[in-house]
Amino acid sequence: MSSDDNKAVVRRFNEEVIANGNRASFDALVSPDFVNRSAPPGASNGPESLWHTFANVLRPALGDLQVTIHDQMAEDDKVTTRKTVTGIHVGALMGVEATGRTIAIDVIDIVRLADGRYVEHWGMNTLAAALAQLKG
Repeated sequence: MSSDDNKAVVRRFNEEVIANGNRASFDALVSPDFVNRSAPPGASNGPESLWHTFANVLRPALGDLQVTIHDQMAEDDKVTTRKTVTGIHVGALMGVEATGRTIAIDVIDIVRLADGRYVEHWGMNTLAAALAQLKG
């Protein structure tokens, strides 16, 4: 696949999976052999853990969840994306009860793709800082 094709897959994942919570799209776009290289030590790092993060952590806590992609760069089989995930804090998020406030989480991630599917992920985000703002 070309770099543009790979970027399109990542854009589709962000829209259909993260923003819309579409399980069928997740299954189509994530390899069963997927490994999240940014998972905490000892934590599950496979596809179901990734799905759990979106379906059971972010989506129930953030109403009107949106993903804004600011930049994408692709080389060979990797795509780097700088984005912001936003929503209204309507449910408990990592121990912080709903505040009704807008939350913004800045993210930079690298995804390696094979045959149009996610096979590896590395990422950094500002979730901890966003949670601290909600508490303050």
